[in-house]
Amino acid sequence: MIHILGLGPGDPGLITRRAWEMMTQADALWVRTRQHPAVPALARHTQVHSYDAFYEEYEDFDAVYVAIAEDVVARAQRQGEVLYATPGDPAVAERTPQLIRQRAAAAGIPVILHAGVSFLEPTLAALAFDPIQGMQVLDAQQVAARHHPPGPLSQGLLVPQLYSRLLAGDVKLTLMNAYPDDHPVTLISGAGSEALRLRTMPLYELDRHDDWDDMTTLWVPPLPQPATYADLQEIIARLRAPDGCPWDRKQTHHSLRPYLLEEAYEVLAALDAEDPDALKEELGDLLIQVALHVQIATEEGEFKLKDVIAHVVTKLIRRHPHVFGDTQVADAEDVARNWERIKAQERVANGQEAQGKTLLDGVPTALPALALAQTYVARLARIGYPLPEKEAVAGLTEEALGKALLHLVEQAQAAGLDAEAALRQAAARLRDTLL
Repeated sequence: MIHILGLGPGDPGLITRRAWEMMTQADALWVRTRQHPAVPALARHTQVHSYDAFYEEYEDFDAVYVAIAEDVVARAQRQGEVLYATPGDPAVAERTPQLIRQRAAAAGIPVILHAGVSFLEPTLAALAFDPIQGMQVLDAQQVAARHHPPGPLSQGLLVPQLYSRLLAGDVKLTLMNAYPDDHPVTLISGAGSEALRLRTMPLYELDRHDDWDDMTTLWVPPLPQPATYADLQEIIARLRAPDGCPWDRKQTHHSLRPYLLEEAYEVLAALDAEDPDALKEELGDLLIQVALHVQIATEEGEFKLKDVIAHVVTKLIRRHPHVFGDTQVADAEDVARNWERIKAQERVANGQEAQGKTLLDGVPTALPALALAQTYVARLARIGYPLPEKEAVAGLTEEALGKALLHLVEQAQAAGLDAEAALRQAAARLRDTLL
């Protein structure tokens, strides 16, 4: 039998009565670490053993936790009963209880996990925040390993076990990918003890401190304004609801086509103007069109937002094995060639090769002729389409190219020809040579 108990968040008075009685009446107690304020009080009543030495013996926390779990189960096999205690509540933000349960189940050893008081209760009390308002909890190492913080920014975020300045720096960089640099955040240390301390600072100052330990938690309050795609989708769904906006309610995939095209061109105009403020606004307008199409598809039972996101995430990971896998690439050209190989494999898997599909399939034929032709040439160049030698076009600039194209348009006008139609026909002939 293995009993897993909680040491509470700090003050021995916050250990549950059941846990206190079991631990103080036991012949021996094993704790994950002695670095906890309640351990000295328990040590006056029973013999306390710790696994602190494992932190020096193994290279990372995962290995430490596995070793602890294996030792606890082995002791139960030899002794018949073991009491093992973790900081806080063993069911909250603790890895070893999960590992012990898995290994004990395989060995046929019963495990009882006794609920306790976690770091959450005193931390939330210190912050005067009720989690019913919406909150997520993520381990500091999980946040540090990401490049963008997960979850809605309209909810609070607790990041426990922020034990070092180095880790805090990595967490800060992840958070700054979404939150303003000066977003106020709070460090909580000593929650559940007389040493409680709260320090509020702008996010960019997070790692400019030296006082860290395993019981340090970061609080990131929600942003005061809507800031996630979920917020946008809620607004669009509200507009499309029976009591919503008559204009939005009557839209269909087809009726929105001109607006989608218009917004895309306005994004291009903002890019050409190199105007970040305009780009921010126009990208938002384009995103409205995406959200409208997703909401219409949801209502029609075609697909949902999760399907769109899952498809594109899966595709990006599959097409970047040099980032998410073991594939080695030398340069951007190597990436492009590998990309085309992967797409060819996808066409085979989808049965498109047998239907006469080519490298140019998937290029929207509704593109303007110039964009269509350049996309065709760019794709074909990846598999050997002959382009002029770089030396031959070394002096070509966008200005010179624009003048040359304008001159061709002038010639077309003088000859009574449609320049758009001529280039579109030439692109079609290029495509036909592949069929």
